[in-house]
Amino acid sequence: MQLSELYAKALNFEFLSVEEGVFLFENTPLTDLMHIANTLREKQVPHGKVTWIIDRNMNTTNVCVANCKFCNFYRIPGHADAYITDIETYKRKIDETFKYGGEQLLLQGGHHPELGLEYYVDLFRQLKQLYPNLKLHTLGPPEVAHICKVSKVSHREALIALKEAGMDSMPGPGAEILVDRVRRLISKGKCGSQEWLDIMHEAHKIGLTTTATMMFGHVETLTERFEHLVKIRDVQARKPADAKGFIAFIPWTFQDVDTLLTRIRGVHNLTTPEEYIRMIALSRIMLPNVKNIQASWLTVGKEVAQICLQAGANDWGSIMIEENVVSAAGAPHRFTSKSIQAAIREAGFEPQLRNQQYEFRQMPQVMVEQVINY
Repeated sequence: MQLSELYAKALNFEFLSVEEGVFLFENTPLTDLMHIANTLREKQVPHGKVTWIIDRNMNTTNVCVANCKFCNFYRIPGHADAYITDIETYKRKIDETFKYGGEQLLLQGGHHPELGLEYYVDLFRQLKQLYPNLKLHTLGPPEVAHICKVSKVSHREALIALKEAGMDSMPGPGAEILVDRVRRLISKGKCGSQEWLDIMHEAHKIGLTTTATMMFGHVETLTERFEHLVKIRDVQARKPADAKGFIAFIPWTFQDVDTLLTRIRGVHNLTTPEEYIRMIALSRIMLPNVKNIQASWLTVGKEVAQICLQAGANDWGSIMIEENVVSAAGAPHRFTSKSIQAAIREAGFEPQLRNQQYEFRQMPQVMVEQVINY
């Protein structure tokens, strides 16, 4: 393979193979990789702004039977700390989110053995009745797969019912690495890679906008990272012509503080800042049909995320008024509305508040001045 030929293919928005992606990762000077990715970014997102969002990550429940070895958040059924969020807690936290300028709830939870489709349909309907303007960015393929098993319904039946009840869009958690060898080692209790992809495709077919993620820096090989990217790209290529499909891709690094992967298997996150920047750039290059690439400030911090804005990323993600899962594994970084905008300006870009559909929003009159810790 010749780098010049691969550069030309990338700049022409051609689909690169797994092998070509690995070759670029291993052989391309970082400055060249950043230049190519930034050029693609300028063509795909010509307004040149860096977007961000105000929302809150809430959890329906911390009860989970998936037993992921990288998660410190979950509790087994019957545990003293186990909970299912009650409606009064939702109301208090949603009121607070609106107060701080947010309009969206990113709502996820564990694989609770007793919560099926009826529970989530009732919950979404109740939240929408109470807050008609609330946007529900909810669940994820593994949770949908679990709901389908509990309630004995198809993916399509579940997704249609959830959408009719108020689901506005679906995030991409539980992807980790979409290779079953990896999933058996770190998240055996979750759906397999093909089911994750099938659920996303079904969501696209009924008009739900989704996002995709990748958690790397644990037991996966470099080749498996690129297999993951190609699978995401292939699902996006199959979406209906009038569907947005995957509206964004968010790669983030495994957080290893006190996780079972670290304590029992001795797996540590050894991802360097340069490696993360390379993966951001190659996400832009390998996913020419996904418009928005988000830098994970939560896991890599301000300085690395700022460099990623010169390496293909165009989105800073959420202020995260509340986030419990990744933080429980050691992610230490926090931002306010003012500091998130300042960080974007420091990197040489204009910050732009957005909604989940990547439509621009006016700045709210009330600004989040501090992160609320829970």
